[in-house]
Amino acid sequence: MALYEHILIARQDVSNAQVETLVEEYTTILTDNGGSVLKTEYWGLRNLAYRIQKNRKGHYVLMHIDAPHAAVAEMERNQRLSEDVIRTLTLRMDELPEGPSIMMQVKAAREERARREGGDNRRRDRDGYGEREEFGGAA
Repeated sequence: MALYEHILIARQDVSNAQVETLVEEYTTILTDNGGSVLKTEYWGLRNLAYRIQKNRKGHYVLMHIDAPHAAVAEMERNQRLSEDVIRTLTLRMDELPEGPSIMMQVKAAREERARREGGDNRRRDRDGYGEREEFGGAA
């Protein structure tokens, strides 16, 4: 069987529970047709680069799939029929990467940085001194 990396973008007004239901639906389709889902990552509600069908945001989901082409084609057909799915991308891979994806690594690094800084999320100027005083008069 072939290995695939599949990314799905769902509409912004769909809840997280509904996105999980969609993923379970597509996983069932794959398993019924002789395939399997090796890994699923929910990347969250993210901004789109441009508007798609009047949506500015979307729920992103990554799936690593080991399935025959017919199973993946059936899943994609069902996604095209669904009104909740905005876009999909399926790539055939020679081998699937181990560990978390880049998106999850960035999220973990961001959380680690916030933990180290003590949860202080104030923005600082480039010089690192916080708010600047105005020149030429009293502040």
